[in-house]
Amino acid sequence: MEWYSLVLLLIDMRSFSSLWYWIALAVLWSSVSHWVMGVPFDLITRARRQDEEAAEDLAALARITARRMLYISRRGGMWLIGFMCFVLTVLALLGAVYGVEFAQAVLLMAAPMVLIGYLTLRLALRVETEAPVGAALVRLLMRHRFVTQFIGMISIFVTALFGMYQNIS
Repeated sequence: MEWYSLVLLLIDMRSFSSLWYWIALAVLWSSVSHWVMGVPFDLITRARRQDEEAAEDLAALARITARRMLYISRRGGMWLIGFMCFVLTVLALLGAVYGVEFAQAVLLMAAPMVLIGYLTLRLALRVETEAPVGAALVRLLMRHRFVTQFIGMISIFVTALFGMYQNIS
């Protein structure tokens, strides 16, 4: 047996009927909503409960992550945008024109992540310029988490509808 057919047997390119795809989609959205701009949600909730040490850790971690994200975007942002546009275009063409189900499935996972990445970068810029601490920082991160979860719910719903359509047709 060739290695290519063995890989296809393991991966199952019919993504929407594969349990592994749905597990990966759930893990993706779970981890994206847990790590708000690189800050774990449990640290946000501890800081929200007026824990002074957790609030200091939250502010430090948010500043570090914001600076890191902005450094990357300022140094190679145009290249990253170009690469992401290329990848999304290839996935869209493979999915829409050629009907490759795997490309459709990856596109339905990657396209919302681009929106989440943009919103996270905007949040990082706001954290850098305003330097919020305490309740203001918690409020910003909680709002970002809410928007992320809302986008995730819409994305999972659209993916489920599209997946059901693909499996029926």
